[in-house]
Amino acid sequence: MLHVDLDQFLAAVEVLRHPELRGKPVIVGGKGDPTQRAVVSTASYEAREYGVRSGMALRTAARKCPDAVFLPVDEPAYLAVSEQVMNTLRSFPAAVEVLGWDEAFMEPVPPPDDPEAFARDVQRAVREATQLSCAVGIGDNKLRAKIATEFGKPGGTFRLTDDNWYPVMADRPTDALWGIGRKTAKRLAGMGIETVRDLALTDPQVLADEIGPTMGPWLRMTSRGVDNSPVDARPWVARSHGREETFQQDLTEWEEVREQVRRLAAHVVDDVLADQRMVMRVAVKVRYVPFFTYTRSRTLAEPTTELQPITEAALEALERLDRRDPIRLLGVRADMTPVEPD
Repeated sequence: MLHVDLDQFLAAVEVLRHPELRGKPVIVGGKGDPTQRAVVSTASYEAREYGVRSGMALRTAARKCPDAVFLPVDEPAYLAVSEQVMNTLRSFPAAVEVLGWDEAFMEPVPPPDDPEAFARDVQRAVREATQLSCAVGIGDNKLRAKIATEFGKPGGTFRLTDDNWYPVMADRPTDALWGIGRKTAKRLAGMGIETVRDLALTDPQVLADEIGPTMGPWLRMTSRGVDNSPVDARPWVARSHGREETFQQDLTEWEEVREQVRRLAAHVVDDVLADQRMVMRVAVKVRYVPFFTYTRSRTLAEPTTELQPITEAALEALERLDRRDPIRLLGVRADMTPVEPD
């Protein structure tokens, strides 16, 4: 299996649109104004050399890289280029599972005798179609292919299989594994589990007791590179629609917070109606000052697309959160009923 990941995708698209930016530190995020509250969506490699990372506040990025060019997010432009890339991947004899704008899994049929040569053909085709470069990870399952891509960036290839899994991964921190973030890694560290090797050697019952009966065993399987999930070539279908907003001035009045939740819920309902789906659960996300984030949800009595019950559920979820601290971000998400298979 192959994992294809476009290099610095949003920034690379912007450089194609503005060739004069080539070689300069480019940061894409929010409305492109580093004085406003927003986060970095993508930073070019030149900006990353200054410590700028995705998810970082634009204001922080501006302090780290004051000479950077800041650009607003232009979703339609990125979607158009992404479609070109995915259509290029589908031109190969392979099942293609799209993961997002800038990455996908490929399972060549039949498996190529020389996976690296196949990967180079994919890279060449993507470059010819879009002028963009990509890294390709090669693995004997999706997990290993996904992780292998990190070793191939930027613009290269890397193979990670059962044969070299432990020599490559054993001494790396647990968050080098796909699916393990900083919070889980910190929790594991509290149990004395610092590396992939530590996790692989941990008693699965201990992990089940400490992390959970599902998550614990899954973590141990991941540490051993085990993954049996297939490449799913069915078209990607959204499971939810959500809207969120970071406010330039903190919200301190609860009725104003409620009004913003109503507004966001109305936008979410518009998105759901456009998708011709039904809502079964509504969640509200609140980020307080400074950066503590909480989410609460409510399940609807029955699936619906009606604005009133969806808004009421959002407000009920909101009431389960603390009113005391100023709020810098609000979000509303609607989880939709599954799409019935053909």
